[in-house]
Amino acid sequence: MSATEANDIVITQLDEKPGEKIFKVEIPAERASAAEKKAAAKYAKQAKLPGFRKGKTPAAVIKKKFGSAIKETVVHELVGDGWKAVLDREDLKPIAEPLVQDLKFEEGEPLVFEVSVAVKPDLDLQRLGGFDLVRKTLAVTDEMAEAQLEQVRRQHAPWVPVDKASPQDGDLASIAITPIEEEHASEGSQYQVVLGQAQALPDVEEQLKNMLPGDTVETNVTFPEDFHEESKRGQSSAVKIELHEVKRQELPELNDDFAREVGDFDSTEALRTALRSDMESQIKHEADTKLRQQLIDEIVGANSVEAPRPMVQRMLAGIAQNYQVPDEQLEKFTTEMTPMAEQQVKRNLVIDHVAETQGLTASEEDLDEKVEQIAKARDVPPGQVYASLQKAKQLPEMERGITEEKVFNFLLAQSTITDENV
Repeated sequence: MSATEANDIVITQLDEKPGEKIFKVEIPAERASAAEKKAAAKYAKQAKLPGFRKGKTPAAVIKKKFGSAIKETVVHELVGDGWKAVLDREDLKPIAEPLVQDLKFEEGEPLVFEVSVAVKPDLDLQRLGGFDLVRKTLAVTDEMAEAQLEQVRRQHAPWVPVDKASPQDGDLASIAITPIEEEHASEGSQYQVVLGQAQALPDVEEQLKNMLPGDTVETNVTFPEDFHEESKRGQSSAVKIELHEVKRQELPELNDDFAREVGDFDSTEALRTALRSDMESQIKHEADTKLRQQLIDEIVGANSVEAPRPMVQRMLAGIAQNYQVPDEQLEKFTTEMTPMAEQQVKRNLVIDHVAETQGLTASEEDLDEKVEQIAKARDVPPGQVYASLQKAKQLPEMERGITEEKVFNFLLAQSTITDENV
């Protein structure tokens, strides 16, 4: 614990954790009193109260009338002064807004508060290489390639109405479901579900498989324990199910005409070759991603890298905001996502440290080269690509990607990599 004075403000460091520093800030009573008089004078100048000329209201009356507002103004000003003093003395680079807590302020007394500051921890990575890494790549089989081709056929298959037939797995059913107790007030909710893909309750699917278009049944359905509405989990409800229409996909014939319809392919064999190449590229990318995470895990373990709580909380808050997680689900979301957030924070810390210490941060030349590559592939001017990326606010993401690529090239060169086909 240490204390110094920044002008007349006394700052004491109370604690330091990975990614977080906590300070106690004390604003002298004299400074607080002066700020209070200044705020009171401002209110007195502006106030217009019955029985007094504007600007001539006695200080005691002003204090009684605007005491709470004056105190709030003083606290806001002095806390700001104290926070600036902390930044100046410690030369901090916060990564989030400071957390002010345990504030105490009484008339004639110093204003005292604690401030928690989230900062990037100082890493000391003693070991960056010498690891035995395994890159496992899944071999693309003929069966996998044919399955991908069938998937493309399904994506281009039209839905055709089916008469006098019960829907089966893979069929598209247009239905209406009405809770029995609400039937008098509702015409039912309309749905389109593909059977066999868990898009409807299991009890509903079972009923549909025994119905024909135009049929209506009344039955009880039970909501599963993982149903999205917690209040309905495990509960049963009487409902009316109406089956309006059944559609089934008709797969197009696999021939050269189909290949030309799908894309710029002269034959089915050209389509097969392209699909197989895409699968191999995707599998290679996934294998490289896992290899990089394996390397990060080794570095984190070898150097005992911790994920600072403030950085994890900040990441969780950002993810929750992006996915618009409802308030009532935040606790569950936080519990489930914390391990992932911790892993990502550790990864970012390692990458940032190596990039900074080894001079691997993306430069303007790196960015220009990447933009030119994209422009060449799209056959458009580089300026057009740059403007598009800038408008979409994707330049920082591109810079980050370039930095990570340089960092991993540097790190992977220092370890042994064994390739395995699985």
